[in-house]
Amino acid sequence: MNPTTTSRATARLRIAALAALPVLFFSAACGGDGDSAGGDGGKKGDEIASVPDTPSASRTADGAAAPSTAPAGKSAFYDAQLKYVQCMRVKGGYKDYPDPKLSGHLDWTKIEEISSRPGQNEAAKGGKDGVCAPELQRAMLAEPKRDQQKDYESMLAHAKCMRDNGVSRFTNPTMSGGNAQPGGDPNPASPSIDQDSPTYKQAREACRTKLLDGLDGMQ
Repeated sequence: MNPTTTSRATARLRIAALAALPVLFFSAACGGDGDSAGGDGGKKGDEIASVPDTPSASRTADGAAAPSTAPAGKSAFYDAQLKYVQCMRVKGGYKDYPDPKLSGHLDWTKIEEISSRPGQNEAAKGGKDGVCAPELQRAMLAEPKRDQQKDYESMLAHAKCMRDNGVSRFTNPTMSGGNAQPGGDPNPASPSIDQDSPTYKQAREACRTKLLDGLDGMQ
C-alpha cells in the first residue's frame, strides 16, 4: 500500500498504526506505565481476559463492552484481533473499542470515531505508550494474504460509486507490481476533495458497502 495515494482520515490512522508499530513495540517491551485514555493507568500485572468460548454478558464488571462470542470456525486472525481489542479495552482504557468483524478485520469506521475524540487519538495505534503494541503486532502478522485482484475490483467499484454520487474528482485505484493501490483524491498532498462536505459524506455512506472487509478507509 502506498500511503500517499490514500485520502480518508481512516487511511491515515491505519498507516500511522503501521508506521508507529516498531516504536510502540519497543516502548511496550520497556514496560512504560503511562496513563491510559480511560484513566485507569496501564498498571503492570493487568491481565487481559482470555478469548471467550462461551457467550459473555454485554458488559463487564468495570463497565467495558464485553466481546461477543467468537463465530464458529473462527480464524487465528480473528483470535488475534479479539485479544488486541480486549487489551485496548482493559489496558488501553477504550471501553467501547469495537469487536472485530466476523472476517477478523477491525471496524475502522468506529475506531475513527473514537480516535476523533479529544485525547483519544491513540485508539488507532495500540493505545498510549504502546500498551497494546504486542497484541497489535500479532494481529497484523496473523492477517491472511489478500487477493489483490479482488481488492482492486472492490476499490474500482467504490471509486465509480463515489463519482456517481457527486464526488467527480474521485480517482480509480491502480495496479502496481501486482498490488492494488487505492484511488481517491487526485492530489493527496494538497487535497482537492472536501471530505467535510455534505456531498462527500453522503457518497461515502452510500458507497460504504462497495469495499471488502479490510479495505474500509483505504481510499
